[in-house]
Amino acid sequence: MNSKKFHLWDLPTRLFHWLLVLCVLAAVVSGQLGGNLIDWHGRVGLVIVGLLAFRLVWGVVGSSYARFRQFLPTPTRVRAYLRGDWQGEGHNPLGALAVFGLLGLLTAQVVSGLFSNDDIAFVGPLFELVSKNLSNRLTGIHHLLSNLLIGLVALHIVAIAFYGHVKKQKLVKPMITGWQEGEGESATGGGVLPLIVALAVAAGAVYGASGAWLPEPPPPPPAAETPSW
Repeated sequence: MNSKKFHLWDLPTRLFHWLLVLCVLAAVVSGQLGGNLIDWHGRVGLVIVGLLAFRLVWGVVGSSYARFRQFLPTPTRVRAYLRGDWQGEGHNPLGALAVFGLLGLLTAQVVSGLFSNDDIAFVGPLFELVSKNLSNRLTGIHHLLSNLLIGLVALHIVAIAFYGHVKKQKLVKPMITGWQEGEGESATGGGVLPLIVALAVAAGAVYGASGAWLPEPPPPPPAAETPSW
């Protein structure tokens, strides 16, 4: 038996992945059920904003296999993979397309949600920055993208199952342990300072998306006094 293995996914990448899985699941459930859960839907959305901001930075300064340039799905790489000529570790070109698709779709989803409203009691934290008509359009986009997101996530799960059962390629285990069986070069780069930078950007993104920096709305005008006579 081949006992060789190499370090593939760093801890920040793995934590991001599984936290995003939990948050997307919570967002879908709370959004579908609505009611009192809609406030939690908004809070989870802010967490997703932070996770996405972190991943965008970590995709530049993180360890080698987490960097976007390492698995950028260029046409040449995609054609090579479809011909069976592609060789590499981490995300293959088709998997990379799914990664970028999910990140892009989630970004559009959370941005539209920040300005949305439900015409009842909930408004996004940045609702005051746009007109009601624009908010309504963004709310419609938010609902539409939620269906696309569910479909893309389902396709992602099917692909993972296909690679595991048909191609015998373990994709889930390395994302849990960080280690990939076989011969390969272990991930390099990342480190404490890049992690601090990524976390700082994520915290700033959450603060900006929360609307906490917006001025307090003016108090309502005092009620007119009714003459006693």
